[in-house]
Amino acid sequence: MILEQFRIVEGVEQINKNMPRQSFVYACVSYLFVFPIFRFLFRGQTKGISNLPNTGGVVIVSNHGSHLDPPILGHALGRPVAFMAKSELFNVPILSFIISACGAYPVKRGAGDREALRNASNRLIEGWATGVFLDGTRQENGRVNDPKAGAALLAARTGSPILPVAIVNSHRAFPKGSLLPRFVSIHLRVGELIQPPKTRKREDLTSTTKEIKKSIKSIGKISDDISKKVKEQYEENPYPRWVAMGIAPRAKSIKFLVELLELRDCLLYTSDAADE
Repeated sequence: MILEQFRIVEGVEQINKNMPRQSFVYACVSYLFVFPIFRFLFRGQTKGISNLPNTGGVVIVSNHGSHLDPPILGHALGRPVAFMAKSELFNVPILSFIISACGAYPVKRGAGDREALRNASNRLIEGWATGVFLDGTRQENGRVNDPKAGAALLAARTGSPILPVAIVNSHRAFPKGSLLPRFVSIHLRVGELIQPPKTRKREDLTSTTKEIKKSIKSIGKISDDISKKVKEQYEENPYPRWVAMGIAPRAKSIKFLVELLELRDCLLYTSDAADE
């Protein structure tokens, strides 16, 4: 036990100094595949990226609405982000090489949380930004509904700061059970760093988990300025409501179609904010 604590303390020192080099495979997957899809097909935007540390281990925690979240979160923040993956995937030759180069680490089905926690801790000590979904599984409404304390425990074990990230609209872009995506705009909103829990006691982990949930919910809400802009655009729009929602039978120009899609997305954000 004492030896394990010593290793954790030693790891914290390494976290502050090291960052893994971006592999060639990771760069190809990121810049030639994931980023273009996120930026152009889903008209993706990232706000608050300056809150992400350039070096050292950091626990990136977000909501989870679809299968799009891991690749987007892992490649749209500007630095490598490691995620856990089923151990079976590492038995596939080519796929194993790709996901390993992208920072994934294996987790066996049915294995306890200890192994996953140990693997994630090692990634943080190596200097990786390590991604964790606060609910642990996809949520149909894309929000944080049942937060788990795993992210807080991981931060407490390694002394790594926590970075909350809100993924907006991924649950609409690729709903649970859907076979094909819908090209709805996806936004990433990065919050301010949260310090790790002081101890591994339940009350400290619970308190930090609540703080993470509150931060994700706050940065995920539409701003008052955007709400005002949407209202003005909607009132000035001469077309019926069903056209304003982006379901026009014809569009006179690409520019007009893009404006309709953006207006629809803003109305969707406003709807989410109103629900809460």
